[in-house]
Amino acid sequence: MAKMVISDLPDSAFEGKRVFLRVDFNVPIKDGVISEDYRIRRTIPTIDYLIEKGAKIIVGSHLGRPRGMVIPDLSLRPVSLRLSELLGKPVSFLEYGLNDQVKMVVHELQEGEVILLENLRFHKGETENDPEFSNEIASLADIYVNDAFGTAHRKHASTYGMAFHFDLRLAGFLVNRELKFLTRLRENPDHPYLVIVGGSKIKDKINALKNLLEKADKVLIGGGVAYTFLKAKGVNVGGSITEDEMIDWVRESLKEYEEKIFLPVDHVVSESIEQRKASMVVDQEIPEHFMGFDIGPKTVNLYASEIKGTGSVFWNGPMGVFEVSDFSAGTTHIARAIALATWRGATTVIGGGDTIAAIRKAEVMDSEIVHISTGGGASLEFLGGEELPGVSVLCDKKEQ
Repeated sequence: MAKMVISDLPDSAFEGKRVFLRVDFNVPIKDGVISEDYRIRRTIPTIDYLIEKGAKIIVGSHLGRPRGMVIPDLSLRPVSLRLSELLGKPVSFLEYGLNDQVKMVVHELQEGEVILLENLRFHKGETENDPEFSNEIASLADIYVNDAFGTAHRKHASTYGMAFHFDLRLAGFLVNRELKFLTRLRENPDHPYLVIVGGSKIKDKINALKNLLEKADKVLIGGGVAYTFLKAKGVNVGGSITEDEMIDWVRESLKEYEEKIFLPVDHVVSESIEQRKASMVVDQEIPEHFMGFDIGPKTVNLYASEIKGTGSVFWNGPMGVFEVSDFSAGTTHIARAIALATWRGATTVIGGGDTIAAIRKAEVMDSEIVHISTGGGASLEFLGGEELPGVSVLCDKKEQ
């Protein structure tokens, strides 16, 4: 069911109204410096639209996992400064707490003004979806807008509980775009449909993998996930990390979908991440006391040859430990092959924080991918057919 989007309302609907805008500003910050602001930039169209329509905007987000404690390093203050730069106008930052002073500032907001609340997870009630906390933050606003797809799979106070206090529960432009592309992949992808799966664990992707294996024409597997698949086939993977509890499921999947599953034919291996001087490329089996940290050059060529400029491509998870330069080549080449497929006409979709970081390292630009999802876990759960609480709570178009 399509969800109501902010642009579905008349232009006058937001004028003078206080809008609570839930966003996902969970961005990497070190020593007060934001190293990747993609999630912030993706919310700008929604905020600009609300400003233009005369709304009074209260922005709420989480950062990290403070578990209900106030942790200065997880403050959203640096985000407020970056948001102000991107909007080209001041963004007021409200310190921790929802005390009377904060509420007074909120109620004195003028049309077109923007404030950012402190990290919502500094409150225990946020992750616990506490009714009292939900009611407290809901009391700040007249209209609820969710543009935080990255947390849509969480049933938290600001993504779920508080929404029930509003008659108008709307999707922002970011969430609307995410649903558009991911729904197409889940229900009616353009063929040939190529899926590339990496990362470290099958367990985190199990439902999505079931759906993807059924719908895809070909599935290319790399990263830590590949070693469990190879082990299930009887290939020696040395000391590579595997999920032995997933072996039976993998064997069944290989039996049913063997013709469409592609596995690495060579590997970049080393004794450990620290002992990189001993790294080498091996074919097929990995020697004892060695671990696989990246797909090898033959696999890169094999996989790149399958990434065409037609149909759909979905990629989740790096091909190796791309953060380390010695083990980044596989991921970099795959990222660039996907970018080339975009230019040739394929609908390319990338999901997951690590995958976004990977395309940055590969120097692939946003414009070279049709859609970059801001939600790793959320995108996988959605593709796996699960209902996302943060989406289900929004108004359906037919309700209005």
